[in-house]
Order: sequence, then structure tokens, then C-alpha cells
Amino acid sequence: MPTVHPVRLRPLLLVLALAPAPVAAQALARPSVAEVDAVFAAFDNTRSPGCAVGVSQAGVPVLQRAYGMADLEHDVPNRPQTVFEPGSVSKQITATATILLALDGKLSLDDDIRTYLPELPEYPETVRVRHLLNHTSGLRDWGSVAGIEGWPRTRRAHTHTHVLDILSRQRSLNYPAGDYYSYTNSGYNLQAILVERVSGMPFAEFSRQRIFEPLGMAHTQWRDDFNRIVKDRAIAYAPDGDGWSMLMPFEDVHGNGGLLTTVEDLLAFTQNLETGAVGGPRYLEEMHRQGVLTSGQVITYASGVVVDTYKGVRQVQHSGSTAGYRGHLARFPDQGLAVAVMCNTASGNATRLLYQVADLYLAPVLRDEPPAPPAGVRRMGAEQLQPFAGLYRDTRTGAPLEIAVEGSGLRVDGSEVLPIGETRFVSAGGDVTLTFVERPGAGRPSAAVMDRPDHPDVRIEPVTPVQPDAAALGAYEGTYESAEAEARWRLEVRDGTLTLVGRWGDTLALRPAYADVFTGGGGRTFVFHRGVGGAVDGFTWSESRVWGLEFERVAR
Repeated sequence: MPTVHPVRLRPLLLVLALAPAPVAAQALARPSVAEVDAVFAAFDNTRSPGCAVGVSQAGVPVLQRAYGMADLEHDVPNRPQTVFEPGSVSKQITATATILLALDGKLSLDDDIRTYLPELPEYPETVRVRHLLNHTSGLRDWGSVAGIEGWPRTRRAHTHTHVLDILSRQRSLNYPAGDYYSYTNSGYNLQAILVERVSGMPFAEFSRQRIFEPLGMAHTQWRDDFNRIVKDRAIAYAPDGDGWSMLMPFEDVHGNGGLLTTVEDLLAFTQNLETGAVGGPRYLEEMHRQGVLTSGQVITYASGVVVDTYKGVRQVQHSGSTAGYRGHLARFPDQGLAVAVMCNTASGNATRLLYQVADLYLAPVLRDEPPAPPAGVRRMGAEQLQPFAGLYRDTRTGAPLEIAVEGSGLRVDGSEVLPIGETRFVSAGGDVTLTFVERPGAGRPSAAVMDRPDHPDVRIEPVTPVQPDAAALGAYEGTYESAEAEARWRLEVRDGTLTLVGRWGDTLALRPAYADVFTGGGGRTFVFHRGVGGAVDGFTWSESRVWGLEFERVAR
């Protein structure tokens, strides 16, 4: 599932997002069908899967096209009416169901989620329904935990029973609820379960009665039973050498994804986010209400949608992927334009394709300008910048972070930051700031605070890289278990490399970062801890959606 990165915006954006769209004031271009077809030319054949695209203006569909094959085994082509899965685009449907129940008076968005989900642990910090809507709950992503166990999604037919079981075993949150934004499917699977319990009917039935039928979404349903026959469904594929192999979502979890729909139905749904025909004004307000972190910082993630801008144009959008399916739905309120793209191939970049189509219509109003340089930039030479460079650790997860001198500034976590003071740096556009605790002089600083839109006030501290020899690596060998993940892994030194070996045959090479800390593929960080006498007795496993998962050493 894709990770959506929110950026800092003023709270005023919420008000603007709900304002009527001045369609007439910002006329759109009128691209030809041939121009749209050219965007999808690579898929316009009978040898590969492909995509469907739909465009509406002021709520009226003006274009629906399809390319490639829905079923390669039976030579069935994609059509505009073909049913796809748009992955996490589904989240806005789930958020709608939750908000409708709140408007019914059946729940409050500020309720403790344990009111409805008592199976979950009682954490020191209260997780509220609203935290589930905007990914600020701190809940670990259940699918990531399942992957650590050795059963990642697509390898086991997971159900909501598995979701609740995994989450009930998590002894801690990634962070106190509300402190940060961290994309997690758990919050949306829990909403589906919550809606079912509060409404007294299956989530799929509630969605049908309250959302799909009122909006005329006749071809939309939830994949709550992956064995069910679905008419006109496209099979999902992934490239396999010179051909293709099927890559289907064989699981029953839904709410996070799992929506079966057409481009026309997606356009009907996003138009309701303009009109509020279902839900009314309060529904529109809650759907577009952007998350506010404990620090007061406003993020772009609202309720299953991202409220931000594209080339100077306001948009409400979300992308998604499930197995071999890809999807993206975007609405541009000021222009009254909406675009939906879905593909049944893992190689189909629905986001890139959607914006290529949007560019054709929005050409008269787009402003593709680079971010303005930060004000007050100082001139600092390499000698002045060098003391800031080096390896640091994120004090929350232990993840290593490299700061390097680049040009007249520093590069940190993929962003270039320029000096605006002796110890303060900021990126173009002001999205990232880096403030060192003290001027290093001839030595390194003692710490720094990094402030990003989704993760404010993150303390990082300097560390020294290490290269342990074979004897030192041997101290980590042994068998480790996690009760939270019901996982067992063995650490062995293989060809001079510390290697995790799973009970199902999976292996993962670990690379030393700094003392007692290693990294693995996919941004994983392993922080080892030592007990009495200095012997290694366990480690924590952290990755993007799981922080600090505990493993205990149970055998040498």
C-alpha cells in the first residue's frame, strides 16, 4: 500500500476546500480523445493488461476509455465498465461510512476506539475514532506485522479476525496518538469492523444501503469474500519475464482497500464530496477536515482523502494499490474537474497517468513553478558545513540518518536544506527545518531537531559508524521470538554477514550502522539491547509502519 506524505498547509485550506467551485471562472481545455488515448498508448494492445480512465466536469462524465486486456487467459478486453480494485482509494468510502454513523448520533469521532473494539490493548494514550480517519493513531500496520511473522499479504488469506488478533497483541503504539502522521491500514480495517458493530449490519450491506445505492454506484461492492464471482472484473497481473503472471488479492480484509468498482462509479462518489447529496454539509466538513497533530501542526490528510495542491491548483485526491491493481482518484474543485484511473497491472502507474490526463484539461491554469528559496539564506563554505555532516540516529526508532554536505547546504533524508542562521537550516518552500542544538565549531553538534510536516520535533543525535569483525558479529547469533508478532527468527553469520533466517526459509542480510544497530532492506532498523554482563538478549525491529517491535533472545 502506498504511503501518502502530507505537507504542511494553513488551516484556511479546509475552508477553501468546502467553497463552491468557480467553474466558469477557470475554463478548462478541451483535449481530443486522441490526446487522452496517447497517454495510455503503451497499454492499447491485446497482449497485456491495461487501464481505464474516466473524466467528469461539473459532475457530468465527459470521457470514459479503456485499454488493454481484462483477462489474458480468455482474451477479454478492458472496457469503461470493467470492475477494478483501486486499493487505498477505497479509504474515502470507509471514512464516509464512519462519518455517516457519527452524524446519525450512533458514535462520536472523539470516542475512545476501545468503546467499540475492546479486544485492543489499553494503551497509556487514548486512541480516538478521529485518529483512525487521518492516520495519526500510532497503531502499527497489521499487514506489516504479519509480514514480520513470515506471512505477508498475498501469501495468506487474511480476514478481519486476523486483523483483530494481530492488533490485540501489540503492547505499544508506534507513538502517542496524535503526535505524528503514519500511514497505517489498521485504522481503516478497524473502522470497517466498528461500522459493522455499531450499525448492526455487515459493513458491505451498510455501504450498499447508505452510499452505493443512493449515489447510483451500481457496479460497486466490497471484496469481503475473495471467492465470490464478480461479473466484468479485471484480473490483476504483474510482469513476469517476457510475459505476465496473475497477482490477485486473495484476502477478505477490506475497508483499507478491497473496493470493487468502475471509473464511472468513482466519479459519482467524488462528485458527492462536492455536493453532499449524501451526508449534507456536516459530512462535507468532516470529510475535508485535515488532521491536526498534538503540536498544532496541520497535515494534508483528512478523512480518507488528501487535501493539497497540484501545480498551483487545489485538489482532493488519493492513490492506491492492491496486489497487481493500481488506482488514483483526484478532484480539482476550482475547475469542477475529476479524473479516475484504474489499472490491472502492477506496472501501471495510475498516479502518473492520472496527472498526464489532468494536465490536458488543466493546461490553462497550471503553474509548475519551483519552490521559492528560503528567505535569509546565509553563505557558508564547505569547511563551515562539514562539522554538521555525518551519521545520526532518530531517537524514536534508532534508525540511522546520514547528513551530507551538498553545494551550499546540507542533504538530509532526501531533502536539501540551506543555512538561514549559524545552526538553523531550511528547505526550499520551508517544508523541512533542521536546527542544531549548538554550534559545533571544530567538533560535531550534540544533537539536532528535524521538523517535517508529518513528523515535527524529531530529535536526532550523532553516532559513530562501526564495522564489527566476525567475532563481534557472532555475539548476535541465536534464536529470537516476538510474542507481538508470533514470529521466530534465527540470526546467523553467513559469509561474514549477519543474516536473519526465518522459519519459512526467508533470509534478510543485516548491515552494521553504529554500535548494536543494523539495517536491513526496505528501511528496516534493528536495535539490539544487552542484559546483565553485556550479553545480547534481544532487539527491536522497526520499519516504516512498525516501530519498536520487541524480540527476545530464547536460544544461543
